[in-house]
Amino acid sequence: MASAWEAEGAGLDWGLLLLASELEAADELGEENRENVERTAQESADDTTAAHHKDSCVYCSGKSDRKPKFLTEAGLQEMLDGCEKNGSFSPVIRTLGEVFSSVEALKHSFCKAEPETQASDAGTEIEKHDRELSEKEIHKEDELTIDVEAVRRSYAALFRHSNSGVENALLNGLISLSPNVELELRYHCAYQQDPRYLNLFVIILENPNLHSPEYLETALPLFCRAMSQLPIKAQARLARFFSSYSAERLRGLVETIQQLITFKVLSGSFSRVHLVNDESAITSAAKVLSIFYIASILAGEVELGDTDEPDASLQRRRHGSSESDEGQERKPTPLQVLEKEVGARVINCRCPLLPFTDFHNEPLNEQLEVDKDYTYYKSQLEDRFSFLNYPFVLTPATKSLALYYDNRVRMFSERRMTVLYSLVQGQVVQPYLKLRVRRDHIIDDALVRLEMISMENPADLKKQLYVEFEGEQGIDEGGVSKEFFQLVVEEIFNADYGMFIYDEQTHMYWFNPSSFETDAQFKLIGIVLGLAIYNNVILDVHFPMVVYRKLMAKKGTFLDLQDSHPVLYQSLKSMLEYEGDVEEDFMATFCVGMSDLFGGSSTHELKENGNNVPVTVDNRQEYVDLYADYILNKSVEKQFNAFRQGFHMVTDESPLEEFFRPEEIELLICGCPDFDFKALEESTDYDGGFTRDSQTVKDFWELVHGFSEDEKKQLLMFATGSDRVPVGGLSKLKLVIARNGPDSDRLPTSHTCFNVLLLPEYSSKDKLKERLLKAITHAKGFGML
Repeated sequence: MASAWEAEGAGLDWGLLLLASELEAADELGEENRENVERTAQESADDTTAAHHKDSCVYCSGKSDRKPKFLTEAGLQEMLDGCEKNGSFSPVIRTLGEVFSSVEALKHSFCKAEPETQASDAGTEIEKHDRELSEKEIHKEDELTIDVEAVRRSYAALFRHSNSGVENALLNGLISLSPNVELELRYHCAYQQDPRYLNLFVIILENPNLHSPEYLETALPLFCRAMSQLPIKAQARLARFFSSYSAERLRGLVETIQQLITFKVLSGSFSRVHLVNDESAITSAAKVLSIFYIASILAGEVELGDTDEPDASLQRRRHGSSESDEGQERKPTPLQVLEKEVGARVINCRCPLLPFTDFHNEPLNEQLEVDKDYTYYKSQLEDRFSFLNYPFVLTPATKSLALYYDNRVRMFSERRMTVLYSLVQGQVVQPYLKLRVRRDHIIDDALVRLEMISMENPADLKKQLYVEFEGEQGIDEGGVSKEFFQLVVEEIFNADYGMFIYDEQTHMYWFNPSSFETDAQFKLIGIVLGLAIYNNVILDVHFPMVVYRKLMAKKGTFLDLQDSHPVLYQSLKSMLEYEGDVEEDFMATFCVGMSDLFGGSSTHELKENGNNVPVTVDNRQEYVDLYADYILNKSVEKQFNAFRQGFHMVTDESPLEEFFRPEEIELLICGCPDFDFKALEESTDYDGGFTRDSQTVKDFWELVHGFSEDEKKQLLMFATGSDRVPVGGLSKLKLVIARNGPDSDRLPTSHTCFNVLLLPEYSSKDKLKERLLKAITHAKGFGML
């Protein structure tokens, strides 16, 4: 049965393969030859379609003597019953091959409103179908004409009969169909001519066997390549349509595309020359995956609350435009364009239908040459694909590396401009952001210096940081800066300063609304936080998630209180859920009581004359929203605006907000909470005569795995200058353990700038433990050697 279909369709497949090759050739030719290729390709397609319909078999519409050009559930079931009765599935196989290789047939199949079948002419049948659909106004902006449930039942009926001919017919039909679809979408604006064009994508994606190896090899890559040509409005319609799917259904679609990416990554031979960016099957799949990603966002908990964007330049960047290093306006990324078209930004989604991690592809991240991809991202050339334009598929560790490259390029640019000014103006200009501080006056020295720079020449904040402790010999190759930030953070969040309030329950800090510190102080703290990101330093700071959301211009809302003020959140939530008399039992009015550092109290009205407005069942939601808005936004508006201004003085030109979501920015600043020293052991290198099998090395790891968490943090601080775990875990921290001579009484030492731990080859495990604990417990500052 299958061979009969394949024999008949051989001419059709050959014609379409020629069409596909012509399409690829069109991409390689210049503009002057493109029109000739298009004309030739179209003539080939017309000839193929004519040959296809000349000897076509019966299409399915419920009557065996008619030829309407589409499939229906009832007609397909009737044909299956007849085939089962006759013991031959040849008619079904033939019909599937005909329909699934024809754009016209497939896009009219399984529609919600079935046409009457009284006209004898097939062309008239389609015209009546189109007319009826138009009259019933099925073509709404967010609605497709496809009957998805009918499609699913039809696939189930087909695969209920174990017949390889059915699978082969669908597979060959998709291989034949995809080049035609790509051609029509790319060159003939097929979707604009008929919005029902999207129906065929839904029908194909509903195939439950789409993830099988047969499809992954050839058919699915061709289909993704065709689907990636959809215009942005069509992608938005599909995203809205798929947002109505259940989590299980949408996850199935995502896993199918992810399997294709993984299969192509693992089966390909990629290198620095042949990049994954050059594999069309992978790049097309990433584009298709963006539709499902936005669908997951739309189907999740989307919050359309007010934004807080005081700076016009930040508003432009968040809405998809910014200035590049050359001063030209940067085009919005494809994902930003799609977000704008559907009217929902990722930042507005608190909980998507599918977890964000479902869209990460680990094999792709491992194979990706991030530096090359970043180059493509910055160049914005249409013939160069960058996965950074689709950051949802990348892990935070990969994106943090891309951000590192961006920051380093910017630092190099600042040094280059410094040299240029020196040559032109004949004056010596400092190429670095140099801070000389006293260890016992670190806050005063650092903040005064940073305040002067922010007022006189803010561009100097984009230079590479170089820290020098007065009276110490440490040369800053990264390690001194790490210690500087660690000490600054410890001082800033000291309760004696009164700038932040520490919550004993959450172990997090919140802005003190009654702080006596000036706006300049909060601004300088924002600069410190921005400098830490810019210089790739992880900090031990503990802010609730709402701080990072506010940094990305989202106002805090009631739901944010759950993280930042959990006791208050539970209290207000109980009021919202209370079934008794709210006014009598709670006796609350539209005002908030606050207390300052000295125990004094004050009252703030949430609305005009709020002290005299009781909270009732009818207005309790308004009360809760105003209460949360006051606590998270209005009461700390001055402090937070100054803090955010300082932060964006350093990061305003960075793609930080394009790459990262709020929870990922927290990872970027604070590091990973997982102290997996097994992963650190696996990634550690050895030097100076030590190997993985050296006895001292074995003793070292046995001791370390038995350390408490505090001792592990002290070891990290001693060896790397920071007790924080980088994004991606300790496997991303390249520690080097080097032999520092034979057995002696010397303490272990380190080069924190290069993450090198120097160990003498101690004679016993006990001696190693005693010397190591003494070193990590009492180490502070430089000059220890």
